[in-house]
Amino acid sequence: MDRFEGMKIFVRVVESGSFSAVARELGTGQPAISKQVAALEERLGAQLLMRTSRSLSLTEAGRDFYESAVPLISDLEAAESRIGSGQASPSGVVRVTAAPGFSRLYVVPKLPSFRARHPKVLVEMLVSERTSNLVEEGIDLAIRNGALSDSSLVARKIGESAVVAVASAEYLERRGEPTRPGDLDRHDGVIFVSQNGPRPWTFASRAGVISYQAAASFRSNDGEQLRAAVLAGLGITQAPYWLFAADIRAGTVRRILRDREPARIPINAVRPASRRQPSKVAVFVYFLAELLAETDD
Repeated sequence: MDRFEGMKIFVRVVESGSFSAVARELGTGQPAISKQVAALEERLGAQLLMRTSRSLSLTEAGRDFYESAVPLISDLEAAESRIGSGQASPSGVVRVTAAPGFSRLYVVPKLPSFRARHPKVLVEMLVSERTSNLVEEGIDLAIRNGALSDSSLVARKIGESAVVAVASAEYLERRGEPTRPGDLDRHDGVIFVSQNGPRPWTFASRAGVISYQAAASFRSNDGEQLRAAVLAGLGITQAPYWLFAADIRAGTVRRILRDREPARIPINAVRPASRRQPSKVAVFVYFLAELLAETDD
């Protein structure tokens, strides 16, 4: 067994709390990961992990070895990142979670250019509208829109998006264009709905931010379904600009109430605070920041 590779696998098992999560990350089976850690323990002559059917915990020797291993791995990965290309170029699987619409419309179409730069990095995209537990699910990175509430995550702002009210050109020709939030009473809403219920729209006013709950003609918890409903002429919605950017440029969808748009929302790349950022993740975050700079309104 490669001594450094065994050390890296042990550190990833500690950080993820799961043999199976590391196996998924590396594209191998759980027995292979267990065997690597067992071989490391045998070579060191000490038990590093206490294993039960439900959890893993560090022994005293394991904690000592983990604390010594982390800076060694970080120093080597930092050196690899500085070198950038050649035999030390970033490599491995980057497991990323993001909203389905954002992934399909913006990230996946640009992956050929990322692969051209970093051919040894494999992106595994896990789409979900829910907020994933990055540590438990063995995820390296999440792309999240809006304010963050989880203090256990390290966040890097990679862009921002306007929050826009839009409707299809056909719908506005048929129903008229609202010029103030009060006009929305005469219109149909295409509404995002979560476990907490329908999400109200927000608008800027002289008195501050106001909230408005539109009468719905259609509701969904999926951004692309909301987009499809707007394109079909079902009504008005409020959403991040990026969801409708191509349609606005094409003229099939019109941006309305622009003088009442709320504050722009941040787009962050987040990762667990307990986990180091390897070079493969760092280069993907840089790629995302470049991508969002190109698609800003």
